[in-house]
Amino acid sequence: MKIDEIDRAVEILREEYKTFPVPYVTEVAAEKKRSPYKVLVSCILSLRTKDSTTREASERLFKIAPTPERLARLEVEVIERAIYPAGFYRVKAGTLKEVGRVLVEERGSKVPDTIEGLLELKGVGRKTANLVVTMGYNKPGICVDVHVHRITNRWGYVRTKSPDSTEMALRKKLPEKHWADINDLLVAYGQNLCRPVSPYCSECKLYGMCNRVGVKKRR
Repeated sequence: MKIDEIDRAVEILREEYKTFPVPYVTEVAAEKKRSPYKVLVSCILSLRTKDSTTREASERLFKIAPTPERLARLEVEVIERAIYPAGFYRVKAGTLKEVGRVLVEERGSKVPDTIEGLLELKGVGRKTANLVVTMGYNKPGICVDVHVHRITNRWGYVRTKSPDSTEMALRKKLPEKHWADINDLLVAYGQNLCRPVSPYCSECKLYGMCNRVGVKKRR
């Protein structure tokens, strides 16, 4: 994909996005009263977990822990029962308990609004930190998960070896007006059309722009 094609590519992605299910974390961020706390918790729960499971686990947890204070007071076993069967639910329960404690005792019950501050929290990597910054606080950031990493490399737009290096490459190359949206757009596209193995290239409206790097079999 050429540099001057990215605006058109994002425009096409936005149109295609309307036909795909909306990720739960995006729904949380779109609530009338945006809650960085809920964005953070749902992001932690979403790691290696299907979106439908993330939704159910998050909603059960928010009923008993709608604030950092309430989360910090819960026993780990109670959190485990609320979020099961989210992937690695026992580990995540311990992480959430610790995050709640730190937010209350060290952060005045406020979720940090910078990537650096978020990275100091247990269990928070760059992907989650960028999601919270962009979706929770509407600040510039580029969330890069496996879909964003894979598809932007498949396009030939970047040439990187890891999601973190992809984030840094996109910060230099991708126009800032697209930063906040690129993760949502490519997660939806990657789950529905631009699959890791045998993508639906015959249905892809970006076919003419994509270099299809590494694609050995397609539909």
